[in-house]
Amino acid sequence: MSEEHSDLPPATTLPPTSSGGQGVIPVEGTFSKEVLKSAYNAFKKRWKLTRLDHESRIGRGPMSSGQKSTIVGIVPPDQFPGAVWEALVKQGKLKHAGRGCYSLP
Repeated sequence: MSEEHSDLPPATTLPPTSSGGQGVIPVEGTFSKEVLKSAYNAFKKRWKLTRLDHESRIGRGPMSSGQKSTIVGIVPPDQFPGAVWEALVKQGKLKHAGRGCYSLP
């Protein structure tokens, strides 16, 4: 296989910047409080919607079985880099659920 690909752009080592100006790029491995709070709120919204979607399936209504959702973990929103989720784990706001999934403690 040839490593010459003239139609592909050259690889860059610069980190991507966010279009919202939230400052997602870490400075010395830390993130701003606003970024962590925004990521945590996005995770909580996804958790809530996933749980409600799971509980509203046919046969799991409040009148049929009364069971709660058995969701153990979810994949976090991809608008934030993985380092943000690891920072939230270190803060104790999230915990690992395995295979790239996280859950609320």
